[in-house]
Amino acid sequence: MLKYYKTNHDTKKLERITNAEADCWIDLVQPTDAEIEKVVQETGVDRDLLVKMRDDDELPRIEVSGNATLVVLDVPSLEDDGDDDDDYVTYPLGFIACENNYVITVSPVETNTLTDFSKGIVNDFRTAKKTRFLIQIITRTAASYIKVLDQVYKSIDAKEDNMQKSTKNEDLIDLLTAEKTLVYFESSLKENRLVLERIKNGNVLPLYEGDQDLLEDAMIENEQALDMAGVYRKILKSISETYSAVINNNQNDIMKFLAGATIVLSIPTIISSFLGMNVEFGIIGDSNMSAVIILAASIILSIIFAIWLKKRGML
Repeated sequence: MLKYYKTNHDTKKLERITNAEADCWIDLVQPTDAEIEKVVQETGVDRDLLVKMRDDDELPRIEVSGNATLVVLDVPSLEDDGDDDDDYVTYPLGFIACENNYVITVSPVETNTLTDFSKGIVNDFRTAKKTRFLIQIITRTAASYIKVLDQVYKSIDAKEDNMQKSTKNEDLIDLLTAEKTLVYFESSLKENRLVLERIKNGNVLPLYEGDQDLLEDAMIENEQALDMAGVYRKILKSISETYSAVINNNQNDIMKFLAGATIVLSIPTIISSFLGMNVEFGIIGDSNMSAVIILAASIILSIIFAIWLKKRGML
């Protein structure tokens, strides 16, 4: 999908345009070969920069090629896998600043990071201000991580409440999935931090008045998201280990109960097997109530033995 935007010089509002113009923003999402070729012809940007960004596994980095500078960030995105749970992943978002006054954003999937920009509701957003635009994207990316991390933590709390009522393997698997998400987020935020540090040096794009303060705010927000991901991952790891131990302990209790019950139930079997042999058993053997006496004795012995096991925590 290919879209063109440009801030109107008079009204200061973002407008859709049909073709590339100086100081415009070119937005590419899941670009086709034809769309890539059109942008290359209009802007003169290196085609490889655009083609690379169709790969979901592109890592955050900064790359200079010809008249363009590519800045790649990892942004969070909700992945619809058909189940009820919200599964979050990260995708690369490329920002290309061209020396001939074009700005290009390109991503293999549609993300929410640029939605507010395209709606024209971001304060002080101008398509002509390339460095400011990049810093604003970085700030909103970090804010998106914080928002998603809050949702992930709420999901963890809900899963923990369910596990207090019923501990199942499926619950642990859900927690492990959430932990994997946090690991991915933490890794992406660390890589984004390296990109921010390079931008801060001013060697990637020129930093104008006020840009340095905005970049500092973006870096602080990124660090906050990174700290949150680390803390939540540690909490989740502790929860997983605790409930894993609970499941193992429950299994041990069940096995212990079954072993004790087997011992108790074997007492009548032992007695009946012994008396089933052709041996004299005195008065009890001659009594008409012998079967009742033997059954009662077996039950009483079983109860006594069960009480003994219970007191020792073996039943």
